[in-house]
Amino acid sequence: MLARRLPSPAISVAASLFRRCRIPNSIHSPTAFASPLSLTLCPYKVAVLSFCSSPQLSPELADSISDESQKRGPLEPGLYLVGTPIGNLEDITLRAIRVLKSAHVILSEDTRHSGKLLQHYNIKTPLLSYHKFNESQREQTVLRRLKQGEIVALISDAGTPGISDPGTELAKLCVNENIPVIPIPGPSAFVAALSASGLDTDKFTFVGFLPKHAGSRKERLMVSANEVTTQVFYVPPHKLRQFLEETSQLFGDSRRCVIAREITKLHEQFWRGTLGQAKEAFSSHQPKGEITLLIEGKTNPTVETPSESELENELSNLIANGHSLSMAVKMVANESEGSALHMSSFRLCLPEHVSVLEKKQSLGCSGSPIAAKEGTTALNQLSEESWYRHLGVIGIYEWSP
Repeated sequence: MLARRLPSPAISVAASLFRRCRIPNSIHSPTAFASPLSLTLCPYKVAVLSFCSSPQLSPELADSISDESQKRGPLEPGLYLVGTPIGNLEDITLRAIRVLKSAHVILSEDTRHSGKLLQHYNIKTPLLSYHKFNESQREQTVLRRLKQGEIVALISDAGTPGISDPGTELAKLCVNENIPVIPIPGPSAFVAALSASGLDTDKFTFVGFLPKHAGSRKERLMVSANEVTTQVFYVPPHKLRQFLEETSQLFGDSRRCVIAREITKLHEQFWRGTLGQAKEAFSSHQPKGEITLLIEGKTNPTVETPSESELENELSNLIANGHSLSMAVKMVANESEGSALHMSSFRLCLPEHVSVLEKKQSLGCSGSPIAAKEGTTALNQLSEESWYRHLGVIGIYEWSP
């Protein structure tokens, strides 16, 4: 700690700087880390220099920045979908603050919860409750205000409106009425969790909350279990054990997963392992806080293409047992993925003991396109090479016995 006497003018400057340095409501580590020097006033005109935790944006500084932003001109009337912090009050954009200050009204899931955010940033805009239980009643009121040229901001308790939160129906209504809908990007729990998960982020499926009904929930999980993309779920903490039991049965115990909890908050945690390990780890205790759970996509095993000799043997055995050639081709194609295309590539070269005449008879009785068009005479005039050529496409077209 360093102290020295300062003249009176310097003290007023120090006081101004001090008001702009505030200790954040929450930090990610109990140990404060070094950041720009802050000035603390002591009696007898002594300014004390000390280190403090990383300062958050103060209400005064937010006012200053917002005033500067407003020089760009007033906002156009419309519905603004504003992303808000998911746990750390520092995670808000300057544009979001400007919109919330400029709006005529702010629609909020929980006015008491959102009031803390507005108070923190000295936002005086009136709040109006808007949640899943009163959406239909509020819509016409909000629509009328929008048509009158007002600026309406919509926020959720945390994150981006419309993403597993109210807002989708109101946005649809505004679009149908040709009312501008303007997104103000901000935090999103599943995007934050996905980016830090270590799983594939190129392709993913956001599922969100699962249905409450057991049958619908299982149906949705069965679809996700066969997806090759990373699956992202929102899971209430009291349903985590049930979720892990169900997914381990449908996805398999060896499927990798990530459990992201309390993202951006003081007790943020990323648990990584397999579904089987997760089921064991969380069997005896229930974690607290909101959970985003990610499961890796299904990895498709390499399908081995049958060799020509294997296909020939299988086809000849089926024909010897009384099946028509077209039916034998279908049966072999159904048993092995990709067999149909592979059979067409080598023209179904059957063993020597299956004569060309037998092939003609088999196809002639199965309603081949050539027989239907040109008749039996044309069949008898076809050369052996022509028959092999026509046989080669059986694996692709639908032939009926």
